Amino acid sequence: MERTDMHRLQELVRLHRQGIGAREVARLLGMSPNTERTYRLALGLAGLLQGDPGLEHLPDLAVLREGVLAQVPVKTPLQQVSSLEGLADKVFEMAKRGAKPKAIFDKLVLDDPDFKGSVSAVKRLWRRWKKDRGVQAEDVAIPVDTLPGDVAQVDFGYVGMLVDPATRKLRRAWVFTMVLGYSRHLFAKIVFDQRAETWVQLHIEAFAELGGVPRTIVPDNLKAAVIRAAFGVEREDSGLNRTYCELARHYTFLVDPAPPFAPKKKGKVESGVRYVKSNFFKPRAFEHAEEAQAELRRWRMEIAGQRDHGTTHRKPLEVFEQEERATLEPLPPRPYVPIIWKRATVHSNSHLVFGRREYSVPWTLCHKRLWVRATPDTVYIHDLEEERVATHDRRGPGPRSTNDAHLPEHRRDLRHRDRAYWVTRAKTMGDTVGDYIVEVFGSEDVISKLRVVQAIVTHLEKHPSERAVAACERARHFGNHTYKGVRDILRQGLDYEPLPQPLFATKTSPRPQFSRAPNIH
Repeated sequence: MERTDMHRLQELVRLHRQGIGAREVARLLGMSPNTERTYRLALGLAGLLQGDPGLEHLPDLAVLREGVLAQVPVKTPLQQVSSLEGLADKVFEMAKRGAKPKAIFDKLVLDDPDFKGSVSAVKRLWRRWKKDRGVQAEDVAIPVDTLPGDVAQVDFGYVGMLVDPATRKLRRAWVFTMVLGYSRHLFAKIVFDQRAETWVQLHIEAFAELGGVPRTIVPDNLKAAVIRAAFGVEREDSGLNRTYCELARHYTFLVDPAPPFAPKKKGKVESGVRYVKSNFFKPRAFEHAEEAQAELRRWRMEIAGQRDHGTTHRKPLEVFEQEERATLEPLPPRPYVPIIWKRATVHSNSHLVFGRREYSVPWTLCHKRLWVRATPDTVYIHDLEEERVATHDRRGPGPRSTNDAHLPEHRRDLRHRDRAYWVTRAKTMGDTVGDYIVEVFGSEDVISKLRVVQAIVTHLEKHPSERAVAACERARHFGNHTYKGVRDILRQGLDYEPLPQPLFATKTSPRPQFSRAPNIH
């Protein structure tokens, strides 16, 4: 039977003393007839149903409680002992360290392969520990009142699939929201990714619309904003993303990242994101992001900005315009040039990838992790000691930007695969060498001779031009178009030897006196 409160029992006594019937009493008090009968009998045995119905003559609550408990004792639950009672101390110790029920259950399973308990049993034990422990100081949510222009909170919220105007394809979409802590005025925009570039651009647009900059920004524990979740560990860097730091320095705001898994630390923007999703997106069926974005701006000004806010009980846009806008820090005189920082690994080809394009670094840095600092026009690459190791134009033809000096000296030329390049390079040693290289290219009509030519030309360049010419003349004489043939000629010094005379004279014999010319029939 469900127990009722003492005030209702006091009313039950008053009604019965007035002579009202049991069924009517049950109806008036919203009780079932069985419950009314149980309490009526218990109070009757305690001698409390008789007497003056006046308020001053009704029994005290403590007397009522004693009378009821004497006749209707509290029923004990059927199962009083947890199936994990033997492990209670172990469970409580892990709970004290901050472990949640599922983590405790997983640890128990690992410690004992024969463990037969359930997650539900661990949860019940964990709840019992939390109840016995009582409310702790850290459990108390402290309401924070912010001064005008002091704080803004930012976050993303997923809003479903929309058509991206850039690609004309259906893509996952998010709404970026910035909420001012004092006025609750919000900025919101639909985006299709959460990259650092997007994160920076959204802040720029928000500051431009607000006409100023809040003194502190509280971001979620986003990868774009905060790299390490354990913010504030003294032995390591604070973990702030360098890209965000560049933005903060330009606009002179402070960054105060919310701790991971602590939504109450940024409750204003959490509420703002929920409000945008429920009040704007749920009643509307959008297909194209352009349409949604245009409607979103109108909604922010005419609905969100003019509503009676549930906490402040004031209109956010009105408070912003009248009290908060003037307190924001002024926008910098110079426009912000976006600077993106990113960690990248150098691949075995001595290039790293940034923005879907490859950039070379000195080949001795292969497989190292480096820092990339990119402006819209230039890419600067630094080692972990902050020393710049390479600089490239960010835009350019082709999928990569390569500085030949970054490649191994004896292999850097192998990246050139154009036939004309190698013929021209060979002719710098003499026309004979160039003609020979042309012959090598043409010695096969199916198999490419590029690698053979690269090996021959780079080998010939190690010798004086006259030796290179002589070696090519000898190779042509014997019809040898291989790297091994040219190498052996130079290695054995055969280029110093005169070419042998042909076995048969090439001079034509005089025509017999009485013979006819070939064209005479």
